[in-house]
Amino acid sequence: MNIHALLVSRFTEALQELGVDDAPVPVARSARPEFGEYQFNGAMALAKKLQQKPRDIAQKIVELVKLNDVAAKLEIAGPGFINVHLNDEWLANQCELAVHDPRLGVAKQPSDTVVVDYSSPNLAKEMHVGHLRTTIIGDAVVKVLEFLGHKVVRQNHMGDWGTQFGMLLAHLNDKLQNNQVAETALSDLENFYREAKVRFDEEEGFADRAREYVVRLQRKDADCMALWHKFIDVSIAHSEEVYQKLNVSLTRGDVMGESAYNDDLANVVAELKAKKIAVEDQGAQVVFIPELADKEGKPAVYIIQKSGGGYLYSTTDLAAMRYRSRELEADRTLILTDARQALHFKQTEIVGRKADFMKPEQSYEHCPFGMMLGSDGRPFKTRTGGTVKLVELLDEAVERAAKLITARDTDLSQDELTDVARKVGIGAVKYADLSKNRTTDYVFNWDTMLSFEGNTAPYLQYAYTRVKSIFRKAGVTLADLPVDIQLKQPQEHALAVLLLQFEEMIGVVARDATPHILCTYLYDVASAFMSFYESCPILKAEVDPAVKNSRLALAALVASTLEQGLNLLGIETLEKM
Repeated sequence: MNIHALLVSRFTEALQELGVDDAPVPVARSARPEFGEYQFNGAMALAKKLQQKPRDIAQKIVELVKLNDVAAKLEIAGPGFINVHLNDEWLANQCELAVHDPRLGVAKQPSDTVVVDYSSPNLAKEMHVGHLRTTIIGDAVVKVLEFLGHKVVRQNHMGDWGTQFGMLLAHLNDKLQNNQVAETALSDLENFYREAKVRFDEEEGFADRAREYVVRLQRKDADCMALWHKFIDVSIAHSEEVYQKLNVSLTRGDVMGESAYNDDLANVVAELKAKKIAVEDQGAQVVFIPELADKEGKPAVYIIQKSGGGYLYSTTDLAAMRYRSRELEADRTLILTDARQALHFKQTEIVGRKADFMKPEQSYEHCPFGMMLGSDGRPFKTRTGGTVKLVELLDEAVERAAKLITARDTDLSQDELTDVARKVGIGAVKYADLSKNRTTDYVFNWDTMLSFEGNTAPYLQYAYTRVKSIFRKAGVTLADLPVDIQLKQPQEHALAVLLLQFEEMIGVVARDATPHILCTYLYDVASAFMSFYESCPILKAEVDPAVKNSRLALAALVASTLEQGLNLLGIETLEKM
């Protein structure tokens, strides 16, 4: 049930009866419960058009809007706000419908094809903390879009092409000539890269050999391609290990690296030149963008081919845009990278649209995110200043979680403890990131993210296990429960309202690629459940059986909502902790 959408629809009908067809319908959740659950704030904007006082317009809207089945009362406040107080009986009925619905009352939307470009590690390098945000934010958005019924095409735009590969291929070839096995030589990708770079900088003749390998690679020389594919296999295997630990849905089949567009780069340049969008400047092929001119009026410069004939990220991204729009027929393209690339993708969109690489109705959305910072406020590094490998960070999270859980009073077996530590540790790292607005930087802090109090994954996982323990103590399952929900107490009412806002919240996540909205919502649900549990006894002997069953049904809906919400975030739940 999308309460917001329902209210917008009913107020739209009322405005049409009032003779207004094209006005916005601003319905928002109320900030304070005494003002109801929702507010309509459109009367003031109509005052000039209708030549009436806002409160008089609001009164007419109240008389026309058909909300008798939904609202207990409508009241006019201030200069013309309409406060909507939802009806307990209607809320209870909607909750009853959601309890046994595997989709929790969430309707499937008309399906769009959405391409989501995320993760994008580099070939010949292990994933590091810089890949965490793009990987888990992208995967959460993908899961929400799919849950809502959209066709999602995952695109792992892996950096697998470029001049540095000549250096790496030459070094690998030498290793293999010395009877080393590729998997052994590449077992530590970071070390392999450093070795190759030292040879490139210091060893006589090596740089020339590396450049020869680049030319051979671009010509698709069979031996070079075989070496290159070894890099791909080993690098993807490293990434797959991380994706598995992170509970991320990317697979080998989703890899669409830079190399996939290599054969089309010359065509992109030729098409831009033919349309007189690109011009030659100092031997390079350049697009001048007056829309992004500087203070002196000089247009931004967007290079698509270097004077020596080489291509750039810009060329590849234009080829990717054209492929996704024309071949995949994407209604939306979402690209998740850090905020430092915002200008590049803005330029890419302007150039691509001028070239008709996309239809006007197709969207191209760069979804930037901030950085993970250490306690010193600088980009997160190891104590020695090196890059933190993502797999090592995740292993440490599980170790820390195991110590915390072992220190608690628990009857978990060793196998259960291992499983709980994994789910809590990984969930804590993911949630600490996902719960922050993606456009802002955040400080990485072990103690905060692993806390069982506050807006953390362990707190939400614990809230879920609390509901499960209630059902175990009651000796019933949801299937046994007669579902007849009664909302008599304020805490029951508040909890029911929140539970019915699930569809509304994930709709915002899908629209704006903002998983923190879902995190905040789930935290609110868990907090409201704790207040409900403290104020509304469930299993005490003096509780009327009908009230007990009603509260058990509400608790069951809480558990289902937390489980589904955390699942969309890629975070696992536990039966007990």
